Amino acid sequence: MKITQIRSFSVQDEDGRGYMIVRVDTDAGHHGLGEVGIRNWGRAINEAIEHLSEFVIGADPWSTEKLWQEMFRSGFFPADKVYTCAISAIDIALWDIKGKSVDMPVYKLLGGPVRNKVVCYPHTQGRTIDELVANSVAAVEAGWKFVRWGQPETGGQFEAGGISTLEPVESMRIAIEQMGRVREAVGPEIQMTFDVHTRLDTAHVVQMCKELEQFKPFFIEDPIRSENQGSYRNLRRQINLPIAAGEQWATKWPFREVIEEDLIDYARIDLCIVGGITEALKITHWAETHYIDIVPHNPLGPVSAAACVALCMASTNVGVQEMPRRPGSYATELFPQQLEWANGYSWCPDAPGLGVEFDIEAAEHAAIDPGGSMPRLRRNDGALTNW
Repeated sequence: MKITQIRSFSVQDEDGRGYMIVRVDTDAGHHGLGEVGIRNWGRAINEAIEHLSEFVIGADPWSTEKLWQEMFRSGFFPADKVYTCAISAIDIALWDIKGKSVDMPVYKLLGGPVRNKVVCYPHTQGRTIDELVANSVAAVEAGWKFVRWGQPETGGQFEAGGISTLEPVESMRIAIEQMGRVREAVGPEIQMTFDVHTRLDTAHVVQMCKELEQFKPFFIEDPIRSENQGSYRNLRRQINLPIAAGEQWATKWPFREVIEEDLIDYARIDLCIVGGITEALKITHWAETHYIDIVPHNPLGPVSAAACVALCMASTNVGVQEMPRRPGSYATELFPQQLEWANGYSWCPDAPGLGVEFDIEAAEHAAIDPGGSMPRLRRNDGALTNW
């Protein structure tokens, strides 16, 4: 069996949400699906996919480790995030092909299930505190065991040009009130995760986290910027809440320091950025030796979700799986077959590969420009902060 073709599709569902899907075909009639992690960089990633196809077309799709090394290391310079997004999508598609070629779900190829289903958290963001509380209560009533939202903007909705405002001290005050209100509304049994989204400086995060301790969140996600992993040493000494980080890191190397020095409690591996299933599996087992659980980052679509849940089903060290919306409740024309979900848990169907199908004919009607908007946040003084 040889790889014959690699195609990428930038599409938009009926709700206006975009996805960048990669399909890899073989001469045996099997095809696999992957997903790109940074869709806003789609034009550059498309070029990277085209470039990497030189290594992949004509190769055996079962040679995932060899192909990963060739895509990442060829040309002397290690791949950057544009290329690792391309590698990720291709690698996930190859695992999908491997499963289909032996009529077996991907999670069984990863070692077999250690659990029957994976607990998930939805996105329950609200434009106001009242809306956040209402969305959180609605999620609990729908069966979810977790609620989740992020560091609030202070300038309302994004303005023309994709710019809004986040003033740190004001945002901190709102976040503390949010968590108190949500905890009161959902009760002590429901878990809360809170995403700072790298929007605050260390001093602000420390101050805010001391106030949030009383509400017992499951974790604080991406509390500081991601470029300098060593900064987590300083943060670790000063806050007393579980820390989740890693969604912006590509490959195993940025995870080295935080895993080896026990600087995080949850590894936010993004399979569609980090290097696909091949690389995520290595990081997961490495984290296990330090009793660090994985919480795969999944703000994307059904293919990403399926890859994440497959990894979680076959891994011992799992905290929770991000699942913005209930599988099967969105983009069903583009993805007529998706993950299973019930009462806050998701699992892969007992189907070959990832268990997700992509309708190419529907994709042609839903095609969009592979580039995306670049929203920005500014402080009151006009300085840029992380979105």
